[in-house]
Amino acid sequence: MADSTVTLVGNLTRDPEMRFTPNGTGQSQFGLAVNYRRPDRANPGEWQEQTSFFNVICWGSLADNTQSLTKGTRVIVTGRLQQRSWETEQHEKRSVVEIVADEIGPSLRWARVDVHRNERRGPSDDVSRGDMGRGDNGGRATAPAASGGGSGGGSGYDDFGEEPF
Repeated sequence: MADSTVTLVGNLTRDPEMRFTPNGTGQSQFGLAVNYRRPDRANPGEWQEQTSFFNVICWGSLADNTQSLTKGTRVIVTGRLQQRSWETEQHEKRSVVEIVADEIGPSLRWARVDVHRNERRGPSDDVSRGDMGRGDNGGRATAPAASGGGSGGGSGYDDFGEEPF
């Protein structure tokens, strides 16, 4: 089955809301407004604008890091589409398509940021996201371990073949 991967650039419509599962795993949710602007062919010199709204869900350390974002912040979100269905108390069926984020970053087109690196974490930290058994760290960049350099396990790079930025 093919992944439904999307990348969106937009502005937060609300501050991220942090919750925790019973086992203590963090989950964060926020809204994202994506504006589409194009020239109006019928009226040269004028523009047509359309805004789409999305719910974004983050897990684990990514969720923890979203707490530095605020309403109005322009971000780039990469993740997968996920449909969720439920039934209301009035027995009405509801469905929503959400974005489960793999990566979130600030847009540097309109802002400047100070990057603060987190402590290195292992692949088992985000097992609730479905990363368990994939043998990777969910695409997160990790800080190099403090070591004397060299190659192999002491090189300062993670065990998943990715170099930190």
